[in-house]
Amino acid sequence: MTVETATLAGGCFWCTEAVFNDVIGVSKVESGYIGGTVPNPTYKQVCGGDTGHAEAIRVTFDTDQISYGELLDVFLGTHDPTQLNRQGNDVGTQYRSAIFPHSEAQKVEAEAAIDRARPDWPAPIVTTIEPLGEWYPAEDYHQEYWQGEGQRNPYCLAVIPPKLRKLRKSFANRLKEGAAA
Repeated sequence: MTVETATLAGGCFWCTEAVFNDVIGVSKVESGYIGGTVPNPTYKQVCGGDTGHAEAIRVTFDTDQISYGELLDVFLGTHDPTQLNRQGNDVGTQYRSAIFPHSEAQKVEAEAAIDRARPDWPAPIVTTIEPLGEWYPAEDYHQEYWQGEGQRNPYCLAVIPPKLRKLRKSFANRLKEGAAA
Protein backbone atom coordinates (compact mmCIF):
# COMPACT_ATOMS: atom_id res chain seq x y z
CA MET A 1 0.00 0.00 0.00
CA THR A 2 1.36 3.39 -1.04
CA VAL A 3 -0.32 6.34 0.65
CA GLU A 4 -0.35 9.83 -0.84
CA THR A 5 -2.09 13.08 -0.02
CA ALA A 6 -3.99 15.38 -2.36
CA THR A 7 -5.09 18.89 -1.44
CA LEU A 8 -7.99 20.23 -3.49
CA ALA A 9 -10.30 23.24 -3.39
CA GLY A 10 -13.57 22.97 -5.28
CA GLY A 11 -15.95 25.37 -3.56
CA CYS A 12 -17.68 24.49 -0.31
CA PHE A 13 -15.56 21.93 1.54
CA TRP A 14 -18.66 20.16 2.86
CA CYS A 15 -19.55 19.32 -0.74
CA THR A 16 -16.14 18.12 -1.88
CA GLU A 17 -15.65 16.13 1.33
CA ALA A 18 -18.96 14.32 0.77
CA VAL A 19 -17.88 13.27 -2.73
CA PHE A 20 -14.41 12.01 -1.81
CA ASN A 21 -15.58 10.04 1.22
CA ASP A 22 -17.24 7.66 -1.31
CA VAL A 23 -14.22 7.23 -3.60
CA ILE A 24 -12.37 3.91 -3.61
CA GLY A 25 -8.89 4.04 -2.09
CA VAL A 26 -9.63 7.15 -0.02
CA SER A 27 -8.96 6.50 3.67
CA LYS A 28 -9.42 10.02 5.04
CA VAL A 29 -10.85 13.37 3.98
CA GLU A 30 -10.21 16.43 6.13
CA SER A 31 -11.77 19.84 5.53
CA GLY A 32 -9.60 22.88 6.05
CA TYR A 33 -8.09 26.08 4.76
CA ILE A 34 -5.07 26.67 2.51
CA GLY A 35 -3.54 29.34 0.32
CA GLY A 36 -3.98 32.37 2.54
CA THR A 37 -1.93 34.78 4.60
CA VAL A 38 -3.55 34.70 8.06
CA PRO A 39 -2.21 32.08 10.50
CA ASN A 40 -4.82 29.76 12.05
CA PRO A 41 -7.84 31.30 10.30
CA THR A 42 -11.34 30.64 11.55
CA TYR A 43 -14.29 29.68 9.37
CA LYS A 44 -15.77 33.14 9.92
CA GLN A 45 -12.54 34.81 8.79
CA VAL A 46 -12.23 32.63 5.69
CA CYS A 47 -15.91 33.18 4.79
CA GLY A 48 -15.27 36.92 5.03
CA GLY A 49 -12.95 36.53 2.03
CA ASP A 50 -10.11 38.62 3.46
CA THR A 51 -7.59 35.91 4.44
CA GLY A 52 -6.81 34.62 0.95
CA HIS A 53 -7.56 31.03 2.01
CA ALA A 54 -9.62 28.57 0.02
CA GLU A 55 -12.03 26.12 1.61
CA ALA A 56 -10.30 22.86 0.71
CA ILE A 57 -10.00 19.18 1.46
CA ARG A 58 -6.96 17.08 2.20
CA VAL A 59 -7.46 13.57 0.83
CA THR A 60 -5.40 10.60 2.02
CA PHE A 61 -5.52 7.80 -0.55
CA ASP A 62 -3.93 4.47 -1.52
CA THR A 63 -2.27 4.74 -4.94
CA ASP A 64 -2.64 0.97 -5.38
CA GLN A 65 -6.41 1.54 -5.59
CA ILE A 66 -6.65 4.96 -7.26
CA SER A 67 -4.00 7.11 -8.87
CA TYR A 68 -3.55 10.81 -8.21
CA GLY A 69 -4.59 11.45 -11.82
CA GLU A 70 -7.82 9.45 -11.37
CA LEU A 71 -8.50 11.38 -8.16
CA LEU A 72 -8.09 14.64 -10.09
CA ASP A 73 -10.43 13.36 -12.82
CA VAL A 74 -13.09 12.83 -10.12
CA PHE A 75 -12.35 16.29 -8.69
CA LEU A 76 -12.63 18.05 -12.06
CA GLY A 77 -15.73 16.05 -12.97
CA THR A 78 -17.77 16.64 -9.81
CA HIS A 79 -17.53 20.44 -9.44
CA ASP A 80 -17.59 23.21 -12.05
CA PRO A 81 -13.95 24.10 -12.77
CA THR A 82 -15.05 26.85 -15.17
CA GLN A 83 -16.47 29.16 -12.49
CA LEU A 84 -13.95 31.75 -11.32
CA ASN A 85 -13.96 32.26 -7.55
CA ARG A 86 -17.33 30.64 -7.04
CA GLN A 87 -19.35 27.45 -7.03
CA GLY A 88 -23.01 28.12 -7.60
CA ASN A 89 -24.26 30.61 -5.02
CA ASP A 90 -20.98 30.53 -3.07
CA VAL A 91 -19.00 33.52 -4.32
CA GLY A 92 -15.51 34.67 -3.34
CA THR A 93 -11.88 33.61 -3.63
CA GLN A 94 -12.44 31.21 -0.72
CA TYR A 95 -14.57 29.11 -3.12
CA ARG A 96 -12.01 29.00 -5.95
CA SER A 97 -11.17 25.85 -7.85
CA ALA A 98 -7.55 25.01 -7.10
CA ILE A 99 -5.12 22.12 -6.88
CA PHE A 100 -2.27 22.29 -4.36
CA PRO A 101 0.33 19.70 -5.46
CA HIS A 102 2.50 18.01 -2.82
CA SER A 103 5.33 17.28 -5.30
CA GLU A 104 6.60 18.13 -8.74
CA ALA A 105 5.09 14.84 -10.01
CA GLN A 106 1.67 15.89 -8.67
CA LYS A 107 2.07 19.29 -10.36
CA VAL A 108 2.76 17.63 -13.72
CA GLU A 109 -0.24 15.32 -13.22
CA ALA A 110 -2.45 18.30 -12.26
CA GLU A 111 -1.57 20.02 -15.54
CA ALA A 112 -2.34 16.79 -17.44
CA ALA A 113 -5.67 16.32 -15.63
CA ILE A 114 -6.78 19.86 -16.50
CA ASP A 115 -5.86 19.18 -20.15
CA ARG A 116 -7.86 15.90 -20.08
CA ALA A 117 -10.90 17.67 -18.62
CA ARG A 118 -11.00 20.57 -21.12
CA PRO A 119 -13.13 18.76 -23.75
CA ASP A 120 -15.77 17.97 -21.08
CA TRP A 121 -16.55 21.62 -20.36
CA PRO A 122 -18.14 24.24 -22.67
CA ALA A 123 -16.17 27.09 -21.07
CA PRO A 124 -12.46 27.43 -20.23
CA ILE A 125 -11.28 25.71 -17.05
CA VAL A 126 -10.11 28.28 -14.49
CA THR A 127 -8.80 25.81 -11.89
CA THR A 128 -5.47 27.09 -10.63
CA ILE A 129 -2.43 25.10 -9.59
CA GLU A 130 -1.11 26.81 -6.47
CA PRO A 131 1.89 26.26 -4.21
CA LEU A 132 1.27 23.96 -1.27
CA GLY A 133 1.13 26.34 1.66
CA GLU A 134 0.32 25.91 5.31
CA TRP A 135 -2.68 23.63 5.91
CA TYR A 136 -5.12 24.56 8.66
CA PRO A 137 -7.74 21.94 9.57
CA ALA A 138 -11.24 23.40 9.79
CA GLU A 139 -13.04 23.43 13.10
CA ASP A 140 -14.26 20.01 14.30
CA TYR A 141 -17.91 20.69 13.45
CA HIS A 142 -16.97 20.94 9.74
CA GLN A 143 -15.42 17.46 9.61
CA GLU A 144 -17.70 14.72 8.22
CA TYR A 145 -20.37 17.43 7.97
CA TRP A 146 -22.55 15.70 5.34
CA GLN A 147 -22.74 12.52 7.44
CA GLY A 148 -24.26 14.48 10.33
CA GLU A 149 -25.55 18.05 10.40
CA GLY A 150 -25.42 18.35 6.61
CA GLN A 151 -28.37 15.95 6.26
CA ARG A 152 -30.51 18.66 7.87
CA ASN A 153 -28.91 21.68 6.17
CA PRO A 154 -31.07 22.98 3.25
CA TYR A 155 -27.99 24.25 1.39
CA CYS A 156 -26.29 20.84 1.60
CA LEU A 157 -29.49 19.03 0.65
CA ALA A 158 -29.70 21.18 -2.51
CA VAL A 159 -26.03 21.01 -3.52
CA ILE A 160 -24.52 17.70 -2.37
CA PRO A 161 -26.96 15.07 -3.79
CA PRO A 162 -26.44 16.28 -7.41
CA LYS A 163 -22.65 16.01 -6.92
CA LEU A 164 -23.03 12.49 -5.52
CA ARG A 165 -25.28 11.53 -8.48
CA LYS A 166 -22.63 12.83 -10.87
CA LEU A 167 -19.99 10.80 -9.02
CA ARG A 168 -22.12 7.66 -9.26
CA LYS A 169 -22.95 8.21 -12.94
CA SER A 170 -19.56 9.32 -14.26
CA PHE A 171 -17.23 7.46 -11.89
CA ALA A 172 -19.15 4.29 -10.93
CA ASN A 173 -15.93 2.25 -11.18
CA ARG A 174 -14.31 4.52 -8.57
CA LEU A 175 -17.00 4.06 -5.87
CA LYS A 176 -16.34 2.35 -2.59
CA GLU A 177 -18.31 -0.83 -2.04
CA GLY A 178 -21.42 0.05 -0.08
CA ALA A 179 -21.50 3.70 -1.23
CA ALA A 180 -25.10 4.74 -1.70
CA ALA A 181 -26.15 4.40 -5.33
